[in-house]
Parts: sequence; structure tokens; C-alpha cells
Amino acid sequence: MASRNYWKLQPATSALLLTNLALCQTPSLMVKAPVGVVVKKGATVEVKLTATLSEGFHLNSHTPTEDYLIPLTLKWEGPLDAVDVVYPKPQMETYSFDPKPLSVLTGQFPLVTKFKAPATASPGPVTLTGKVRYQACNNISCFAPKNVPVTLTVQILP
Repeated sequence: MASRNYWKLQPATSALLLTNLALCQTPSLMVKAPVGVVVKKGATVEVKLTATLSEGFHLNSHTPTEDYLIPLTLKWEGPLDAVDVVYPKPQMETYSFDPKPLSVLTGQFPLVTKFKAPATASPGPVTLTGKVRYQACNNISCFAPKNVPVTLTVQILP
């Protein structure tokens, strides 16, 4: 009869496998737009997106501390004017690949945009398309920049 311990790994082998799995993981950023956004024509409205970065990663803030790091950005296209984008306050953290503190975001954070509806806008629903650009890193290195598309529907009232 064969031994039932053939799946048992030695502690050193287990640690090596876990380390390799951690190095193979890639970051992901999920961005959720709210529903039911309403604005009167000629008025402004603030819209809060909720961004969630996968655990174990950080991303550069919109004001990175190093020239070689790519900043977090949010850009919009559509019939409403994006008057202002408010980024969250970053944390200053130090990582093994750079002795200077870096301006970063982790976990879940808001991205707020103030939109203005033109006074001449037709009442009804409009669709805005956005793009969140970010560069994520772990404690060892940084990954290639990525873009996350965002779609937002806004109801314009008379």
C-alpha cells in the first residue's frame, strides 16, 4: 500500500512555492461607478467612483515622488464637462526598491469628479466614458502601467 504522505510538502518547499506564487501575481484595479446620478442642465454634480486595488500592491498617487513613476490619472469624454478631479490623499511609504518615501495608495479609495451639465443640454440620459490609468507595484518591483475603462450614465433634468 502506498504512503498517504506523498502530497505532504517539506516546510522549505512550501515556502518556496508560496514565494513563487506571490511573485507571479499581477495587480488589478477594479473601479465601480455609481448608478442613479442626476443633474439639472446648467448645474454641477459630484460623482464618486470607488477604486479597489488587489491586496499586496500599491499604486503611485497622482503626484508621484519620483520622475520615473507613472501617476494615477482619471480622464473623461462625453457631453458633460469634467470640471475637476479630486484624488485621495496618498500615504508616504518606503519600499525595498527605493530608499526614499513614495506617494502611494493602497486598498480601496475614492476618485471624485465634478461635472457640469451645459445649460443647453437636452434632458435625458447621457453616457460618459472614463479611463483610469495607474502603475501598480509590490514590495519588490513595479508593473507596466494599465488602463481601466469606466462608464457612467447621468440623467439630465430640465
